[in-house]
Amino acid sequence: MTGSELVAENSQEHLPVLLQEAVSHLLSGSGASAELSEPSDVFVDATFGRGGHSREILKQLTPNSRLIGLDRDPEAVVQGAVLAAQDQRFSIHQARFSELSQVLDELKIGSVQGILMDIGVSSPQLDNAERGFSFAADGPLDMRMNPTEGQSAADWLNSAEEADIAQVLWMYGEEKNARRIAKAIAAARPMHTTLELADAVSQATPKPRGFQRKHPATRTFQAVRIFVNEETTELERGLEQGFQSLALGGRLAVISFHSLEDRKVKHTFRQLSQPPKMPRRLPLRHVDALVPGRLVCPPIKAALAEQTANPRSRSATLRVIERVLISD
Repeated sequence: MTGSELVAENSQEHLPVLLQEAVSHLLSGSGASAELSEPSDVFVDATFGRGGHSREILKQLTPNSRLIGLDRDPEAVVQGAVLAAQDQRFSIHQARFSELSQVLDELKIGSVQGILMDIGVSSPQLDNAERGFSFAADGPLDMRMNPTEGQSAADWLNSAEEADIAQVLWMYGEEKNARRIAKAIAAARPMHTTLELADAVSQATPKPRGFQRKHPATRTFQAVRIFVNEETTELERGLEQGFQSLALGGRLAVISFHSLEDRKVKHTFRQLSQPPKMPRRLPLRHVDALVPGRLVCPPIKAALAEQTANPRSRSATLRVIERVLISD
């Protein structure tokens, strides 16, 4: 379910975005000592994908440390099982962000030293036409992170009210032509393939002057995918459960790929790292203003070399927060 892994040209290798930056910040918190030796020294890769980040994390962990991998995509879990068979420090679990606390409870893990979340759709998902995430090739209009649960994109688009489709496109895709596109989708129903949806969107979208960098269906596909997979709710719950699961000095590192995700991460981290705004002249003891988190660094973007090698990294933003206070 990761948003960053790129299939290298003429290779099956998957290159995760901001690999060194994310892993370095994740492992350098005060909760991650140089000599990890206790059973409680646990890290979580909450979006295993094809394991790029997990493998790099494992390279830097000591023999007594532990890495828990999560992913809601069955194909990713299959790949995770291969890594688990190779490295006993690693285990894979099919779970959403919102099930993080449940997984840790089942494993009898009270707190962890670091959690990495790589939000969005992964390159293997995009590049497999059968998953229905991309308009680049024709495939079934599915878009589910886990194809065995929930409603597919086709099922929803073929049954939803036109006004509801427009609202989703505006809310999750920030699509200014949401109403026109929703009307075109309703007129083209039933639709069952990605190219049918892409064509309907293209016909409904005014042709821009000059060079058009993005395909006109980009925002529509993003919005439908986010809605079908309940990604906004999952992100909110994942951020909450992730931070609450951190040990003192533990870090939560999040890579986002579009403005909606990044705004949510930024707002959540700001709330956790700044005192609440209080009325002026209100008596307030210093201890009452303590905050649980500390921003580790400014937002990190992919370097030019990485953006050149991996165009999908251009929109990536890494934010990291460290837990500095445990509430009662």
